[in-house]
Amino acid sequence: MDELPCTIQDDLKLFNTLVDFLLKEERDNPVAERIHRKDLHKSVDYTLTREATLDEDLLQNLKDLVRATPKTATELFFNQLFGGRQGKAVVGDLLAVLLNNSMYTYKVAGPLVAIEKEIIHQSCKLIGYGDDSDGTIATGGSMSNYMALLMARDKAQPDARFEGVNQPLVMYTSKESHYSNAKNASFAGIGRNNVRYIESDDHGRMRPDLLEDQIKQDISNGLKPFYVNATAGTTVLGSFDPVNEIADITEAYNLWLHVDGAYCGAVIFSDKYKHLVEGAHRADSFSYNAHKMLGTPLTCSLILVKDKRYLTHSFSNEAEYLYQTDDDADNLGKTSLQCGRRNDALKFWTLWKSIGLKGLEQMVDKQFNLSKYAKAYVDGHPDYEVYSYDNSVSICFNYKGIDAAKLCTALYEERETVVGFGIFNEDKFIRLVTINPNNSEKDIDRFFEVIETFVARTPTLQELQVESK
Repeated sequence: MDELPCTIQDDLKLFNTLVDFLLKEERDNPVAERIHRKDLHKSVDYTLTREATLDEDLLQNLKDLVRATPKTATELFFNQLFGGRQGKAVVGDLLAVLLNNSMYTYKVAGPLVAIEKEIIHQSCKLIGYGDDSDGTIATGGSMSNYMALLMARDKAQPDARFEGVNQPLVMYTSKESHYSNAKNASFAGIGRNNVRYIESDDHGRMRPDLLEDQIKQDISNGLKPFYVNATAGTTVLGSFDPVNEIADITEAYNLWLHVDGAYCGAVIFSDKYKHLVEGAHRADSFSYNAHKMLGTPLTCSLILVKDKRYLTHSFSNEAEYLYQTDDDADNLGKTSLQCGRRNDALKFWTLWKSIGLKGLEQMVDKQFNLSKYAKAYVDGHPDYEVYSYDNSVSICFNYKGIDAAKLCTALYEERETVVGFGIFNEDKFIRLVTINPNNSEKDIDRFFEVIETFVARTPTLQELQVESK
């Protein structure tokens, strides 16, 4: 059998060549050319063959792939919830790939266990949790929400792990919360029909009065409420549910309270903005995504619990072929939904270690400063109509009454900028997300200039005006 070509050193040289190419592409072409689905296979040679591909051909294939892939770290990418690119976090992620440890036992993870536990410990302190708290790292906000739901289910029905859910359970979340709540209800045996969607106020925040009314109604109908999901940064408006007021209700009715901070839960790192989740220490669980506001590469989501016993109760399982040495406290598979789990802690630790808590706080504060700057721009121009509110990193607006979906699509197709749209109370609008701390006020100015210039030279867009409410 022929020996496999190249050493890891050769391959890393190849990788460095690709890094240089990517950075040049981002500088010269910050918005990737849109590839129509029918043309997808014309842009890159995707075919897999029996014979090996020469390095020079592979390099060209990979360059083609880099050129065609949406560029999420550039100054013109404002779509969805990406936090740009933080170099030290990238270094940590690359090292994790090279080390290639799994996190289920101390035997195979070693000091990486301490790294994950330190991140969790410090995060719990920021929330205000005590010594009995703990957590784990999940693949994303949806998984964190799912784990919180399972712990709440198992608290409400301790035998559910063995017998299944034996009584209908009812959970509550706002209409503006993440779509994963419905999916998770079906996975956990709760059922989508047992999810109650509570109306929000004009700012997109769950209304506690309506929450309590619904709980009372369900109890009177013989149902068993057990779980409330509060959102710290709704997907569209970036709104914060009033955690303290909701906690008053969950404590009164003995319900599990989870704070879904996937989008904006990282405000716990900021002295200036942590008041937006005031009362978080009263929640049974709290989650945030380091791969959003904190700029860590995908994926890195933390699910934290006030009482660590619930993690073990819901997720521990004996497996002699795995847990052969060391204490359960150091075998992280005992508190995780996953068995094989990549080391997603190292990249976040490398970033945190390099810039400190102060640096992370500055990142969060800058994102809010950029949002204030963008909102002031919109507020100050009569051609714009604003739909969002203060203390949000989502700036929602329309320009000259043009249909937001059509304008966003046109900007994307013409490689001007990448930005999405959202809907709230039947209003549709452009949603500018300012969670890339590498952006500056000049980048915000450029974003609006791109829109205004594009509309001015594209008169057909004026035909796409919709009636404003």
